[in-house]
Amino acid sequence: MKALYIGLMSGTSADGVDAVLVEIDHYDHFKLVDTLAVNYSPDFRQRLLHLALADQIQRTEIGSISYLLSQQFADACNKLLQRNKLEPHKISAIGSHGHTIDHAPESNTPYSVQIGDHSLIAEKTGITTIADFRSRDIAAGGQGAPLVPAFHQWLFRQAPVHSAILNIGGISNITVLKKSTSKGYDCGPGNCLIDSWHQQNTGESFDSEGQYARKGTLIPALLNSMLSDSFFQQPPPKSTGREHFNLSWLQKHLTALDSDFSWQDVARTLVELTAVLNIETSQREACQQIYLCGGGSHNQFLVERMSLLAKEIDISINNTQALGLDVDWVEASAFAWLAHQTLSGLPGNLPTATGAKGSRILGAIYPV
Repeated sequence: MKALYIGLMSGTSADGVDAVLVEIDHYDHFKLVDTLAVNYSPDFRQRLLHLALADQIQRTEIGSISYLLSQQFADACNKLLQRNKLEPHKISAIGSHGHTIDHAPESNTPYSVQIGDHSLIAEKTGITTIADFRSRDIAAGGQGAPLVPAFHQWLFRQAPVHSAILNIGGISNITVLKKSTSKGYDCGPGNCLIDSWHQQNTGESFDSEGQYARKGTLIPALLNSMLSDSFFQQPPPKSTGREHFNLSWLQKHLTALDSDFSWQDVARTLVELTAVLNIETSQREACQQIYLCGGGSHNQFLVERMSLLAKEIDISINNTQALGLDVDWVEASAFAWLAHQTLSGLPGNLPTATGAKGSRILGAIYPV
């Protein structure tokens, strides 16, 4: 029996919502039916980023942005319905990630906060909505992240042995595919520092194909300083976000060097940081093939640097299109799959990725 689901993803980069319409059947077949990307306005994006980075925020701002975010989520879902001439009752459920504004699974009071009015999504679409996927895993002693490795293990089960799925979003995360139980964790910054530094210096939200970073010169002292961060030495399971890796973090490393550099030199070094982290992580996991996905896979300069570093240690690089799913839609598809898992009464986490005590059914259901 085939069932249709919608997946919604608003990631660390805060550039917009990705929406997918997928088909999943009881034989574990997966089909991407349609996709939609809706960019946030520059003003709304800055408000989202402010929530994630500010030490103090107004309660009214949280409520307002949560409402406006969910309106955009619901609009994206309704556009998918209209384009595909589907009535709401034809969709089994919407899986919504919400938008993370704080992530602290290792604090004395572990939590991860994703904003989003999921009742509003259900009300405006007429479709059962499932959200809050992280909290149950955290309650079970896990990090609540990354959640996509469970989907990677399920969807890419035919990938060659010793393969890794490397998702480069705002934060990079890796899934090491194994015959038995796969594993996964966050590697560190993906696009978040690259994009934030570029926007601060140009006003543009990202460096298209890495063309500005390419003009810079690597700063070895800055690279080594950043690589000394304790997160990179921490064994998995581990997860992180903008609450740790942000421009304030970068500024501390720049100030410690007490030297002047061009902003392009810093941009070049930030690209190298992401490239080195991703390839060194893959090497530690004895990966022979890497399949890229996420927005960072479009940064031509970043991919070039990763490819050169990988070639030196005999690791090949491809992308998830070679495994049957376009690089831009892997994460949103994961949340459609997580909704399917929840409705089916099946686990959605991968304990070897999150560190939870065991498999858990994830998500809160907002029925219609």
